[in-house]
Amino acid sequence: MRRLLLALVLWLPALACAGTLQPLAAADVPALLRPPAHGTRILALWSLDCAYCEPNLEALAALQRANPQGIELVTVTTDSIALRTAIEARLHSMKMDGWPARAYAEASPERINFLLDPNWGGETPRVLVIHADGSHLGISGALTPAQLKQLVDEASR
Repeated sequence: MRRLLLALVLWLPALACAGTLQPLAAADVPALLRPPAHGTRILALWSLDCAYCEPNLEALAALQRANPQGIELVTVTTDSIALRTAIEARLHSMKMDGWPARAYAEASPERINFLLDPNWGGETPRVLVIHADGSHLGISGALTPAQLKQLVDEASR
């Protein structure tokens, strides 16, 4: 019983963060880009006014559900945290509110864009794939089935 209580105490903070929109400041970017201990972290960059973002997020969520041990999915909206209510409502309507989510929290979104990926022009959707070995990949636009398969194959390496 004590072990169960200890496990709950240790996991509650992590569970409380999952699905809760958090601000993303420039100082937070290095931790987000740090390679995971194992598997692959996928940062799904999206915005409220992006027509292709919703199907992209849904495809990534399905990919993560099929590979829960190998893929960690984090959604990052390029919209301001000041739009929290609209962002949370959209995440909920897309059934994406169960994943860690971040929203830009600085006056200069271009700065965070550059820190996340210097080769990125700010277009959405954008996917940043970070592997445990430190390698990474950036993909702009809606993901094709071939790209999703590539992500699965890379996640299992």
